[in-house]
Amino acid sequence: MGIVLNQSYKNIIIIIIAIMIGGFNTLFFYPAFLQAEYYGLVIFLLATSNLLMPLVSFGSQHTIIKYFSSYENKVEKDVFMSSVIFIPLLTIIPISILVVQFHDTIGSFLSVQNPIIDSYVWVIFLVAFATSYFEVFYSWSRVQLKAVFGNFLKEIFPRLSILILLTLVYLGQITKENFIWWLTGFYYLRLLIMMIYSFYLYLPKFYFSIPNNIGEILTYSLFIFLAGSAASILIDIDKFMIPQKEVISQTAFYAVAVFIATVVEIPGRAMFQIVNPLVAKALNENDFKGLENLYKKSSLNLIIVSGLFFLLINLNVNPFYNLILDSSYSTAVLVVLIISVSKLILMSFGCGPAILATAKFYKITLPFSLLMAFSVYFLNDKLIDLYSINGAALSTLIVIFVFTFLKVIYLKYKLKIQPYSLSTLKVFVLIAVLFFITDLVNFNKNYMVEIIVKSVAVSTVYIIFIYKMGISNEINSVIKKTLSKFSF
Repeated sequence: MGIVLNQSYKNIIIIIIAIMIGGFNTLFFYPAFLQAEYYGLVIFLLATSNLLMPLVSFGSQHTIIKYFSSYENKVEKDVFMSSVIFIPLLTIIPISILVVQFHDTIGSFLSVQNPIIDSYVWVIFLVAFATSYFEVFYSWSRVQLKAVFGNFLKEIFPRLSILILLTLVYLGQITKENFIWWLTGFYYLRLLIMMIYSFYLYLPKFYFSIPNNIGEILTYSLFIFLAGSAASILIDIDKFMIPQKEVISQTAFYAVAVFIATVVEIPGRAMFQIVNPLVAKALNENDFKGLENLYKKSSLNLIIVSGLFFLLINLNVNPFYNLILDSSYSTAVLVVLIISVSKLILMSFGCGPAILATAKFYKITLPFSLLMAFSVYFLNDKLIDLYSINGAALSTLIVIFVFTFLKVIYLKYKLKIQPYSLSTLKVFVLIAVLFFITDLVNFNKNYMVEIIVKSVAVSTVYIIFIYKMGISNEINSVIKKTLSKFSF
């Protein structure tokens, strides 16, 4: 787990910095400089492009992760890499033709409830194209076990770009209307930088030939593309459906709450960048003992670290919202709790998603994803009408809980491995006890003091209990090394 801990640690720092920048953007700059209507528009456009992204990439970024380590020599790897970067063109070209032909029809359909959307239809497709190829070249670097710089570009670069652009809006250098087009340009700049870095790490000799197993590769890409398209619905369908049922400002309130809750999955986002290629390698080499070790350790360590993030977020969410200038955003406080619980459940699955996506039975990801997409759409359609944005969050929680359970059972059946143990239960009990006890404490409108005191107290107690119980050797090792640096 050495390389995993090393790069995960760096990736966590990057993501925390990104979250901090994004926090300023989301909680202060967006509401003050763009207002709820344009902020909701940006969220809608980016969410819709994320829904489209799996279709555009055609699963090629996952194909690189799965197959690169399966080739035995550089020539075979070069032929594979020379071919895989052209896979997205299979969908980009026809999509571009369709957008040109039916632009007005698409615009009319998307802007029924909010006419402001009509002028920005092309942004959806342009951002989807840039993001898709960015993911392709990011996977290119990840299979070289170099995930840190790409993670910087993925997490910090777009948020820093938004910060710069929002500042320019405030200074009157660009208009709110042009903000979105400038942001689109930054996505393409990020793609260019990632491409240069990937070729620096691994520059293949380009061959005008195709791999011997091209049929297998295209079949895998097709299934992953279909599964990814369905899975992306789970991530962004709520932000797509809310503007169809509510005023677009509700999308902004919901997006802020989801952004806050997403902090819980920071450790997972950091770890998966390096763990996923290792999972693929273990499967390609039939190293099932090593795979089980990755599965169990990734699950336990993610629950521990994500559990601390869960506590810090939810115990401070009310005073945190009270620090925001626009009190309207605090109407989504329950969304934070619901979504963060769903994120914690996802983290408990460890590297399970990577196992499902790269094992020989990867085709099961398609029915799982389709059922999840159908379920979340159906629940959103019902629950948003009943509970507004809280209903959208509840839909996500129900679907994630049910299908994570089913996936755990499936992997237990197929590979005879599962991620949980008595230590898992101990961590969940500790999280619950600390949450309910600390949630009773308030500081009578001293919001900043409350945040600081609760954060320090909860972190200290949590870390002490985790260390004393000896639940994770990796976590205890990190704690010991950290304390040694301060001569404790």
